[in-house]
Amino acid sequence: MNKKLTLSLNEEVIEKAKIYAENTGNSLSGLVEDYFEKLISPSPIPDSSDRLLAISGKIKLPKDFDANRARRTAVEEKHLK
Repeated sequence: MNKKLTLSLNEEVIEKAKIYAENTGNSLSGLVEDYFEKLISPSPIPDSSDRLLAISGKIKLPKDFDANRARRTAVEEKHLK
C-alpha cells in the first residue's frame, strides 16, 4: 500500500531530480523510494569493504572467502617482506 509523503527540498535539487528521473524513465517518487530501499536494506556482504562491494558480481569468490583475512594477509605480505 502506498502512502503519501511530503518533503521539503531545495527547488534547484527538485528540478534537477525531475530531469534525471525523466531521462532515466523513472518517476521522482520512484527515485526516492529506491533510495530509501537502499538505505534500509541490509548489506549483501557483512563487514565487507566498499571496494569488495563495488566488484561483487563481477568476480566469483569461494563461499568461504573471508575478506578480513584476505586483507590482513595482503597487508602482511606487503609490509613484512
